[in-house]
Amino acid sequence: MSLPVLNQRFRTWWQPRRGLAIAEACVIGLVAALSAVFLKVGSGWLGTWRVHSTHLLPTWVALPAVGLILGFVAGCLVDRLAPEASGSGIPQVKASLANVPITLSWRVAGVKLLSAIIAIGSGMTLGRQGPTVHVGAGLAAGLSRWVPTSPDHRRQMIAAGAGAGLAAAFNAPIAGVLFIVEELLQDLSGLTLGTAIIASFIGGVISRLLGGGSLDLNLQLTQSSSQFSIPEIPFFLLLGILAGLLGALFNRGLIFSIKFYSKLHISLPLRVALAGFISGVVVAMLPASFRDNTGLRESLITGGSHPTVAAIAFAAQFILTLIAFGSGAPGGLFAPSLILGSCLGHIIGVSELYITGVGSPTTYALAGMGGFFSAVSKVPITAIVIVFEMTTDFNLVLPLMIVSVAAYLVADKVVPGSLYEKLLELKGITLTKEVPMEGALTKLTAKDVMQERVETLDAEMSLEEAMQSFARSHHRGFPVVEDSKLVGIVTQSDLLKIRESAKHTLSDRNLADIFLKEIMTPVPMTVTPIHTLSNVLYLLDRYQISRLPVVDGRKLIGIITRADIIRAEADHLNCDNRTPKLRPEPSYIVYQTRSPSTGSGRLLVPVANPETAGILLQMAAAIARDRHYEIDCVQVMLIPRHSSPSETQVRTAKSRRLLRQAEVLAKKWKIPLHTQIRVTHDVAQAILETINEQHIDLILMGWKGSTSTPGRIFGNVVDTVIRQATCEVVLVKLGTTQSPIPNPHFNRWLVPMAGGPNSALAIKLLPALITLGNDPKIRLTQVFKPSELKPDMSVSEQAIRHLIRRRKLSSTVVAVPVQADSVAEGVINLVKTEGYDVVVLGASREGLLQQAIQGNIPEAIASGVESTVILVRGAINK
Repeated sequence: MSLPVLNQRFRTWWQPRRGLAIAEACVIGLVAALSAVFLKVGSGWLGTWRVHSTHLLPTWVALPAVGLILGFVAGCLVDRLAPEASGSGIPQVKASLANVPITLSWRVAGVKLLSAIIAIGSGMTLGRQGPTVHVGAGLAAGLSRWVPTSPDHRRQMIAAGAGAGLAAAFNAPIAGVLFIVEELLQDLSGLTLGTAIIASFIGGVISRLLGGGSLDLNLQLTQSSSQFSIPEIPFFLLLGILAGLLGALFNRGLIFSIKFYSKLHISLPLRVALAGFISGVVVAMLPASFRDNTGLRESLITGGSHPTVAAIAFAAQFILTLIAFGSGAPGGLFAPSLILGSCLGHIIGVSELYITGVGSPTTYALAGMGGFFSAVSKVPITAIVIVFEMTTDFNLVLPLMIVSVAAYLVADKVVPGSLYEKLLELKGITLTKEVPMEGALTKLTAKDVMQERVETLDAEMSLEEAMQSFARSHHRGFPVVEDSKLVGIVTQSDLLKIRESAKHTLSDRNLADIFLKEIMTPVPMTVTPIHTLSNVLYLLDRYQISRLPVVDGRKLIGIITRADIIRAEADHLNCDNRTPKLRPEPSYIVYQTRSPSTGSGRLLVPVANPETAGILLQMAAAIARDRHYEIDCVQVMLIPRHSSPSETQVRTAKSRRLLRQAEVLAKKWKIPLHTQIRVTHDVAQAILETINEQHIDLILMGWKGSTSTPGRIFGNVVDTVIRQATCEVVLVKLGTTQSPIPNPHFNRWLVPMAGGPNSALAIKLLPALITLGNDPKIRLTQVFKPSELKPDMSVSEQAIRHLIRRRKLSSTVVAVPVQADSVAEGVINLVKTEGYDVVVLGASREGLLQQAIQGNIPEAIASGVESTVILVRGAINK
């Protein structure tokens, strides 16, 4: 059996199935448990070393120094190797499960594991449970890339990895499953529950066997002293209300801390180092018992601490967690939330015991843990189950339910919404509830969008005949059939390979003697009519192919391509735009110059290409001088989405050299010029922000003349500007034969007239633009069908009168009709036969973006001629 056949059968065997999901969940649970134990042991060893360092050096020296150094190391690891590993990690997992493009991989998991050990070991008051969830999800994502499964299957495995991480961190398998259902995936399907239960169970069991207990509670002490009675219900309600209010305040403080650090404009390593240093200073000023979080927590839970100590511990943990988490240090909020809850519960429990003489501070401390956790994370069921699984005490169930539910209701009333979603919004990511179920990729199947009419080749066809078929068609591949059944697929690459080999190994055989079945790829990858588009797209991307045959049994019933999927998704978006959106952070100005505001309007020129910037600036200067406008010149610098525009360091020397061209030209023509360099995630957004901030009246942009972006007319940036910019828009595609500046060859001008408002705008621009040429000649033309015997040229004649009388244009202007079957054909033939240098087109906003249905006229003209093409779109009323 040949290697391609074996390979194809191996791929088919590895298609998504329940057995594979169960096996994968088992491996994920095992790996997540091992990483959780390693994180616990590593951070514990490093924390012990930190405490011992106080015996060698003064406490006020040792703790701040360790926090500073280890914090800087942890920040460098994240910043240099995996910026996605910052923070707790749960928001990143939640976004990835909502199909937001956030990296989850073994690299992210490894960096998260090491940096979290260092950050937590440095003494920062952060938990290891959030990082364990992130690590488990990253490991599952990396493992799922080894197996060619669907995106939905991969999401389920990532969720299982996250649940296994939580189960291993807390030794709470049920809580791991509930956290997936309640917070992450919100899916109760059989496969999701099955894989989550298996992964969480294995994670919890392995972690417990290897000594990965989360809080190291003395279970005998907690079970012997916990109790509950009906008269205590008001006190538990009070505890729940206080936990809800303080939890809401805690969440607000976290958001404020992140924003405060961002205003410092310092790198991530310096932020984490600063947080570690401050944490060390504060802990050094507190009693020695505060240096060991585990001992402090057990003392609070078992009632061995004075209420004053609990109050100090609450205030210290509250503030230090805000300081540490806001810096972006790799660490979670679960453990700090539990400690804060135990402090608050201890205070209420001791107060209740003092007032009534009954009650157990231990019960209140444990209930407070669940309540505060519920208030912060907004997962009351998970909070109840975590504390119950850690203690296995049924006496705690009712107090936990009262406190957790009350805390959740109060916290959600004061600060609605999930903390994790708010953290994502700070990064410009907005999630919607309908994302997992509503997209066209999950709703539509291959049968819904496939092309039923399929061009095929017969297996007995000769290679020579196949080459002729490829030459007559625009297709790059054909299914190969035998007796109407699919037996293989052949592509242009296959033909090229066989042609090369024919020169050497097949020289004695004629191409007519080689049959298609000898060179085709047998047993091709196929899909069935019921495959969802997400499955189809995954296979296309996985194996880097452009099309997939759709088969029913072995019968070929259609073919589906990337273009079919993109078209279906675009149609879906036009009707229902509820997919998750990445809302980039606002752009940030890193360089700016200003001139006196003496003009009557403002013209914006985005510059990027040094080879074309000169001519664009000359055009802008001509328009600005004619209209008495000022010029705003902007250079946009793109940065990765995981970096903040206001914090990323960039080099502006090259961009400033480009802006100096504009400064020289403006000085020569005595035009006020303002320049700026913006750092952004999205070029179009930066341009729109500049338009709004500077009150731009006209924008002049360069355009390549065509786009390879599927579903776009002019490309992402230009399409967005045309749709959303309220000012006039002028697009310029420079000709391929254009002479270099400072003497561009703009002498023969062609202006097709259609009578619309933008045709008049094009005529209005002409007097300024033609100053760039020598003795310019202008031809206005209207395209008529060959069947029209007497063309109406009144529009062109009116435009000539306007140019000569009102604008006092001395150049030669003529109006001549042209007959053609289409506007694009008529203009292209006219340019080629008479050699025009510039074509000026006026098109409406709707025309520019919706003509693709009947043929994109501007793109057809721009692609069909070598001359410069200028497109004009008028301002849009706000």
